[in-house]
Amino acid sequence: MTEKGEFLGMLSRRRFMEHMSRPYGVDTFTSRPIVSLYRIAQTDLLILPGVSLIVMAAQRAVQRLPEQLYEPIVVEIEPHVYRLLDVHQVLLALSQIHQQATWYISELYYNLSATKSELEAANSELYRLANSDGLTQVANRRRFNEYLEQEWQQLAFEEAELSLILCDIDFFKKYNDTYGHQAGDACLQQVAKAIVEAVNYSAGEVLEETLVARYGGEEFVIVLPRTIPETAVNIAEQIRVWVKNLEIEHLQSHVGCVTLSLGVASTFPRSSTSQKNLIAAADRALYQAKDKGRDRVILDLGF
Repeated sequence: MTEKGEFLGMLSRRRFMEHMSRPYGVDTFTSRPIVSLYRIAQTDLLILPGVSLIVMAAQRAVQRLPEQLYEPIVVEIEPHVYRLLDVHQVLLALSQIHQQATWYISELYYNLSATKSELEAANSELYRLANSDGLTQVANRRRFNEYLEQEWQQLAFEEAELSLILCDIDFFKKYNDTYGHQAGDACLQQVAKAIVEAVNYSAGEVLEETLVARYGGEEFVIVLPRTIPETAVNIAEQIRVWVKNLEIEHLQSHVGCVTLSLGVASTFPRSSTSQKNLIAAADRALYQAKDKGRDRVILDLGF
């Protein structure tokens, strides 16, 4: 209804029929203008600008008194232009918004989960690359230093023994000079694989704690936590035999094939004894093995 060109208010069909169906309703309003009925039945009107959000409109609509809950909503499309909107339409639109939002949230969680998995895989691969030797695929020197420090602290707390095997490919410079650097790289790869296989075969219960690393050039190192010297020597001998059985031709070696010399050292980590001393003892044993003819295992007994 309008009055003097201005919007006055609204009388819903339901409310109109409710008053007209009352006893004497028709007689009461027969000769009276519609505005009189509007004033008798007047309720708080919900008028919303056209730019109102659907969520806000739904909240305003359901906050009305129970008898007004399903009264239409007046929407001002533009100045002096009004349209009616059924509350059911608002609630239906709100439901669709919630469904869409739920779908978007599910997609977001799925994408976040996928991204998290991809990120974890990428971080795992990055960690592997940062800690492994690119040529031989065993641990690199950086990982060896980190792992030795970690185990040193743990074994000092446990008062358990730690053994180290340092090994070197015999006459490797001559092998490179004779067969070329590509063949030398292939030789390093085969030897590294054989060392890992030999350790896996013979390490037994300490297998999961054992680390095989490329120490530098043609040198490899094996860290054996909680391993007594006798067991470490047996593992070193297994490595020596395993590599020799590869039968990689090496005509500049006195035995005609690629061999390893290995030095073994063991200690109980203490604050008074350093890791450098353990490495030095294994290195000493390695050079004793070379001095005594190579292709052998020597245990350093002076550490």
